[in-house]
Amino acid sequence: MCCICVHRILSTRRNLAFGHVQEQLVAVLIDRICTRAKAHPKGEVNLSLILISYANSTISRASFGDHYYKLDGDIGGEKLRQVLADFFELVVTTPMADIAPWLGWVDTLTGLEQRTRRTFEALDSLLERVVADHRNKRFSSGRVVGVDEDQRDFVDVLLDMADKDAEFQLDTDNIKALILDMLAAGTDTTSSVLEWVMAELMNHPDVMQKLQDDIRAVLGVTGPVTRDHLHKLPYLKCVITESLRLHSPSSFLPRETTEDTELLGYHIPKGTRVTIDSWAIGRDPATWERAEEFVPERFVEAPDDYTKLGHDFRFLPFGAGRRGCPGAGFGASSVELALANMLFHFDWGLPDGSRKLGASSLDMSEAHGLSVRRQAAQLVLAKPWFGH
Repeated sequence: MCCICVHRILSTRRNLAFGHVQEQLVAVLIDRICTRAKAHPKGEVNLSLILISYANSTISRASFGDHYYKLDGDIGGEKLRQVLADFFELVVTTPMADIAPWLGWVDTLTGLEQRTRRTFEALDSLLERVVADHRNKRFSSGRVVGVDEDQRDFVDVLLDMADKDAEFQLDTDNIKALILDMLAAGTDTTSSVLEWVMAELMNHPDVMQKLQDDIRAVLGVTGPVTRDHLHKLPYLKCVITESLRLHSPSSFLPRETTEDTELLGYHIPKGTRVTIDSWAIGRDPATWERAEEFVPERFVEAPDDYTKLGHDFRFLPFGAGRRGCPGAGFGASSVELALANMLFHFDWGLPDGSRKLGASSLDMSEAHGLSVRRQAAQLVLAKPWFGH
């Protein structure tokens, strides 16, 4: 399945083709922040909710195309977001039945079993409808109507493989499972990465100001930031990379040995489950100078490709090797484009109105879900920048 994601669904070619859609979705993000800020007397916005909506819209558009899918009775996609939030929480919840099968009645008593069934049925119904709609379009014309080869959504690509590719035998359940993986990983990871980097910038206003100056110097008074501008913003990558070092989207990388292995004098039998602590690796004082501090300048000489930083195993937010995150490139461009535009279009502060804040002014407590995110909602002030 990883091979399918890397070479078919999330290839570099497809990522580039999706660029104009990403720019459209970022424009919606900026408009939403502006609208919410204007509606509040002090310009306060709940950035956490806005970023989750942006991430969900991005991965949904890539997965489903232009058609807007929603759950029955859904208004503005809120019901779908809630079902996905329930799904993220359930993924990291251990049922009592998994620990001791004879205690399965506890899951019924606490409502976990019913909640799991309800969430699964809602998502399965949505994905079934998505696949059926795409199939109907294909049967009606023998091809995907009005969609260029490089602009097909994920469902189109998977259906092509199911129809023509002898190497991969995909049925409807396989397709639904892959799309659910994309939705879950793309929504939670992208929004949490953006939220962490904004939190670090709020706690380090000197870094934020430097990055804003860089972005505005490149664009002048004309916006928005497009993907063509990103290669001119090396400090943007430094800031994102340093945030990823401190706040890896996934704290643990589970693996299983495929053969007997000797490591540092220890014998690890084939089939052993090994958990790699990427959070601790990113904060290891033996590897990183000032390991607990937010210092983007440490990555000035680093490669542009975030995944290449994992080659020496000091930096593993996306894993490494053949089992690394297949969506790293897609997610990175979504994060870079959104962050650059948010910093270009707005000046940011905390609800007390203070702009010159010392480190650790914002609560950085962690909450664990499908990815590691901030525990508290990120309430901030967004003031439109009128230099453009």
